[in-house]
Amino acid sequence: MEQTLVIIKPSAVQRGLIGQVITRFQQKGLLIAGMKMMQLDEPILREHYAHLVDRPFFPWILNAMMACPVIVMAIEGKDAVNVVRTMTGATNGRNAAPGTIRGDFSMSSQENIVHASDSLESARIELARFFKSDEIFNYTLQTIDFTYAPDEKQ
Repeated sequence: MEQTLVIIKPSAVQRGLIGQVITRFQQKGLLIAGMKMMQLDEPILREHYAHLVDRPFFPWILNAMMACPVIVMAIEGKDAVNVVRTMTGATNGRNAAPGTIRGDFSMSSQENIVHASDSLESARIELARFFKSDEIFNYTLQTIDFTYAPDEKQ
């Protein structure tokens, strides 16, 4: 099973959407292998968004992501990276399909509710950035037999 990182951003925290976002992942059948609230600071954001540091809008990202604590989650499941990315929708909430997290809750490209890793390689790097090894747990949901076919549970 793959693991991926999801950050529930300040835009969701401030709007009281934490539970609704988490519920969507759980209803899909994904396992939450790790979760914590944390206050992000400039050094970790510069590392996380290194590809955007030189962009003129980067200060907006810093301000938005440090506005209040975030929820970081390690989410696990078959093809978790792609499943979570599909569930989150297009980066710009105005362009995200209805039924996706951003499509239902966002009107912005910046204040877009969640961050989700964009590849398996990024997920590994990002999970290590936000979680210590003992903060991600290995367990099986009792519903696994009703979530996956026998050949999908590897």
